[in-house]
Amino acid sequence: MRSNSRIGSPKVWSTLQCYALLLVPVALLTLFIYLPVLWAFYKSLYEFEIGSPSRFVGLGNYREFLFLDPTTIPMALNMLFLTVFAVVARLTAPLIAAKLICSLPGDRSRYFYRLIFLVPILVPTIAIWSGAIYSDQGLLNNLLTAVGLDQWTTGWLGDPRTALVALAFVGFPFVGGFEVLIYYAGLAGIPTSVNEAARLEGCVGIRKFFLIDIPMIMSQIKLILILTIIGGIQGFEGILVMTQGRPGFKTTVPGIETSESSTTKIWRESPTASRWAESFDTTSRSERAVAVSRTAPPAALASALTCAR
Repeated sequence: MRSNSRIGSPKVWSTLQCYALLLVPVALLTLFIYLPVLWAFYKSLYEFEIGSPSRFVGLGNYREFLFLDPTTIPMALNMLFLTVFAVVARLTAPLIAAKLICSLPGDRSRYFYRLIFLVPILVPTIAIWSGAIYSDQGLLNNLLTAVGLDQWTTGWLGDPRTALVALAFVGFPFVGGFEVLIYYAGLAGIPTSVNEAARLEGCVGIRKFFLIDIPMIMSQIKLILILTIIGGIQGFEGILVMTQGRPGFKTTVPGIETSESSTTKIWRESPTASRWAESFDTTSRSERAVAVSRTAPPAALASALTCAR
């Protein structure tokens, strides 16, 4: 009787309802996230060739990628550079901007500057930087020409010397985004009593910023740090749109290589791949025969047509 009464209590029923409501998002998460990841891992254990059945190779693909592929180390170094640069940029510039906004005297001025720093979120950053800033006739080259530095102008995303650094500086000065709002919310949440006590102790300005403000918003700093590292490791969409990993492998990161490898394997598995390859091979042989017919004597032409058949 006692156990039955506990099962029928409002607290137990509330807990059961929470578990029941969680089943739907967990099921969707499993269907659209975990299962595709497991399926991709399973398919990565096979080798696919056009016109032949798949062959189980175990961890051979991973061994080849990690130890035999000459582009693995350059890709990892590119990812590391972009990630470290993003961490440094997003832990400094937005924090300084948020502190300056928080130090303004009036609510209206603080609201105005928060709005200014929020608007860039609505701007298509990749399109602006690749088309309006880094292009041959873009803003950066025009500014260099205007100040007499014509020799510095270049195709920033196409030059092997500047492509990776140019990608790292996309979004400069790194104060237009949600990081400023997160830091501002943390700084604004510092109790007034703490600020008054610091003022009475003579802890103001830069000293207060390092000794009180930063420790009080450490949760926000950790959040930005984690999100930035995750974005640096798994993010490749912007690089794919702006440079496709070129020139050479100067801007290639593991995400681009994984995406291209997955696309290639999916195409090789498709039922039309073999037919397309056979058609392409037949077309190529016919084109070679036609090319021979334009310059070759009759004997060579007959031989070429026989091969084309």
